[in-house]
Amino acid sequence: MTRLLLPLKNPIRNYPWGSSTSLAAIRGEPASAVPEAELWMGAHPSAPSEVETSGAWRSLVMAVQENPEAMLGPRVMATHGPQLPFLLKLLAAAEPLSLQAHPSAERAQEGFFRENLLGIPLDAPHRSYKDASHKPELICALTPFHALVGFREVAATIRLLESLATPALGPLLEALTLSPADRALRTFFGLAITASPNFRHEIAEGTRTACSARRGQPGEFERELAWGARIGELYPGDPGIVVALALNLVVLAPGEALYLPAGNLHAYLEGTGVEIMASSDNVLRGGLTAKHVDVPELMDVLDFHAAAVPLAPTVTRGREVEYRTPAPEFTLSRLDLGGEGAALGPVTGPEILVATAGMFNVQRGSETARLEAGGALFVPAASGGAVTLAGTGTVFRARVSDPPGAP
Repeated sequence: MTRLLLPLKNPIRNYPWGSSTSLAAIRGEPASAVPEAELWMGAHPSAPSEVETSGAWRSLVMAVQENPEAMLGPRVMATHGPQLPFLLKLLAAAEPLSLQAHPSAERAQEGFFRENLLGIPLDAPHRSYKDASHKPELICALTPFHALVGFREVAATIRLLESLATPALGPLLEALTLSPADRALRTFFGLAITASPNFRHEIAEGTRTACSARRGQPGEFERELAWGARIGELYPGDPGIVVALALNLVVLAPGEALYLPAGNLHAYLEGTGVEIMASSDNVLRGGLTAKHVDVPELMDVLDFHAAAVPLAPTVTRGREVEYRTPAPEFTLSRLDLGGEGAALGPVTGPEILVATAGMFNVQRGSETARLEAGGALFVPAASGGAVTLAGTGTVFRARVSDPPGAP
């Protein structure tokens, strides 16, 4: 018989851009000796959670494979197959991540099977596709969260680059001003990352110098130029600095969220948040990294449409604030409680509950569990029954999206 509430033990990924304090502070622990970038909650093969059953810890991947009907439920099995379709993370960025985008579902399948046919090992540094899934994602801020997301309106980017008064940027400005409107950003981006090494170094260093000289000066692009200076210091000679200056700078307040569909070029800059995505590790990088940049594939994947960035819309049901996205693999919601209880709807598929502050008693049927900040529970589909929470703090609830037409 499958238990109704399963404690999780979750791996931490120690990437260089992570924070030594943010995730540790959520867990109530001292600063880490190494940067902690992401805490993964899910069943992705590269870093699965462990679930406690019969007093022992075992991979959530194995637990799902051995009893998929009970763990996932018939609705999720019919739609997504015998696998947990989402991956939940706590993310803490102390330094900027790489410029990156994620493929569509069709593109991911094509790319994964193509690289398999070519015999490229899954762990090869020049491999672009680690699996056959797309990777739509949502980031919800726990602290003020800075990110570069999607291309800014071209006219504003022209004003920003002209304000730098850097002769090396002349060809890039011409690409933006003289190209047809529907091709301007594609031409600009392609020139920045495919030009000769000498030209790429020249525009990178010229931009870094100009941003540093203007750091702290008031003006329309004060914040963007400050980030340009910082990026230039971290990645000297990388033309990704120029691309970064062509993206929308977004600052999320705690509780606000962004949805990132396929093809959206973005880079998280600084902050701590809860991230949920389809269970994939497909990342196509475009700069600000020493890792592989697959230029032709990236050019085909990117969305070069310029637009402002909307926040993810929300709907409130009782104490639960749900972030709405079109992704079929996941839904994320947040509960802020001050000692009162809250009931979550009937469980029809797999769920993960993670506390980011405070402490809670969780009940489902005859089972109870304690959930503290930094801890997580897996709620299997088996036996249906609703979940109730009681305590003070913040809990995030990750589950599979309802079918189309559901209220």
